[in-house]
Amino acid sequence: MDRRDSSSVLASDVPSEVAPRVVVIGCGALARELLALTRGIAAVKVHCVDARLHMQPSRIAGAVAERIAKTRRQYGDDVRIFVAYADCGTGGALDVVLEREGVQRIGGAHCYEFYAGPEVYAALQEEEVGTFYLTDFLARQFESLVLAGLGLDRHPELLPEYFGNYRRLVYLAQTDDPDLTARARAAADRLGLAFERRATGYGQLTPAIRSVTSGVGEPS
Repeated sequence: MDRRDSSSVLASDVPSEVAPRVVVIGCGALARELLALTRGIAAVKVHCVDARLHMQPSRIAGAVAERIAKTRRQYGDDVRIFVAYADCGTGGALDVVLEREGVQRIGGAHCYEFYAGPEVYAALQEEEVGTFYLTDFLARQFESLVLAGLGLDRHPELLPEYFGNYRRLVYLAQTDDPDLTARARAAADRLGLAFERRATGYGQLTPAIRSVTSGVGEPS
């Protein structure tokens, strides 16, 4: 796995002379996008939680709570914290933590919804409920996170058990990258699914981050 995408320590975690006014705590699967959206704003820091918790959503709420506590110890209680996670399979457990801590998160059930937008995502589901989704991150990390994470690299005979009810793979593309499109198409072939690509860009992540960072400094 590309550690730049999954590590809980990013370049923006490195101490600087400028104390942050806003800290964005996000899933490591959003690391590239979050860094791109906050690049050059010295008063904003991005701290990410290990993206591999995608495969263990019951641990997400606890990991985010630990990050919030660490952030407040490091920067004080006055720093504004925003969580760049949707519910992401926590079954509401993340919202319980955030309500207790007085912290907001991006809306939505998962990144597929806030990348595509709720109306487009709902339409995709209505069109074909048996849809498996990839983002740029998941296209990049398909073999290590999906295949190895599910044990399909060792036990390919389990493929029908995991994906027998799926009919298509939809790649929600944040960037126009031919290599990632090729990887996503190869993933669909590997799973025996029809392939579709939808260009979403950063979707609702962009206005969410711009809203929380507004007025704290301009990119240099």
